[in-house]
Amino acid sequence: MSFKVMAVCAGRHNGNGEMLAKEALCAVQEAGGEVEMINLFDYNILPCTGCEGCTMQMGKVGAGLQKEYHGCVLKKKDDVDAIISEIQTCQGVIFVAPTYDLTPSSVYTRLAQRFLAYELSFLLAIGAVKENPHTVAGLISVGGSMHDWQSLALESMQATMFTMSMQVVDRYMAQRDGRPGNCAVWGAENPWGAQLERARKMGENIVKAIQTPVEERCWLGDPDDGVCPNCHSSLVYPGDKHWDGIEFPWECAVCGAGGDIYVNDKTGRPQLRIAENGLIRDRNDDKARAEHLNEINKTRDEFFAHIEEVKPIMDKYAKMTFPTIEIKRD
Repeated sequence: MSFKVMAVCAGRHNGNGEMLAKEALCAVQEAGGEVEMINLFDYNILPCTGCEGCTMQMGKVGAGLQKEYHGCVLKKKDDVDAIISEIQTCQGVIFVAPTYDLTPSSVYTRLAQRFLAYELSFLLAIGAVKENPHTVAGLISVGGSMHDWQSLALESMQATMFTMSMQVVDRYMAQRDGRPGNCAVWGAENPWGAQLERARKMGENIVKAIQTPVEERCWLGDPDDGVCPNCHSSLVYPGDKHWDGIEFPWECAVCGAGGDIYVNDKTGRPQLRIAENGLIRDRNDDKARAEHLNEINKTRDEFFAHIEEVKPIMDKYAKMTFPTIEIKRD
């Protein structure tokens, strides 16, 4: 079976992220896989403008008001379409991003937030894409501190995987990497572990997942990672009522699994016990996630039903001006 794995790095060249990515790819290469690596700093990536052009088109195609989907309005203005098109040729992808102030770097989120125009579950729902490629993913966050200063990093990266319908089978937080090369210094005797060895293990896990039948694929990372047993996120919050009235006592902020909290006898730590219908909002599931398109369309329909009331209010604020910053450029 031939397969290809790409590493997508969002950190400095020759830094810890690239070192960890390369070690992971070495494991893939030794297993007979084709590999490639990109660094997002080498590409022109425009930010999502929030124009809603993609979801408006999807809604129209789904309703039979438009014949075909044309993609993001920025498609021919930067390199994102080429990057995502190449990602879509891979059976596995390893994303590596440095962490600044709890979250992944802006160059990573700039790419990730353009994924909506390529939302696979939406495109499957409207028939623009015929088949799910069942791509697997591994995530690596890299920070100069411990978990306390990377607490939103892996979860933020994991939340971006849903639009590409990638199944995250492993994730790893590389800690105390304050300077380029730190990942090679820290040994297994330290609490933050041997990082290059762990990156190699991720590469092996990606290969294992690719070579496993889709219906049998499962989590291959640390079994005790996180609070949510569905996606292994550590972010669980008191549930709120959804747009269609569904509500759970507690929800995973990443995958949307719902249930209650109990203390795991094995680990002594809190864990989410998923309710019988607790995966009805599972963002890992294409059909469940496609319901979000229904929510978007319903919200838009309700807005346009009140457009005449809203127009004068919008005009009022459009005419308001305030002092701003003037930048003089040569």
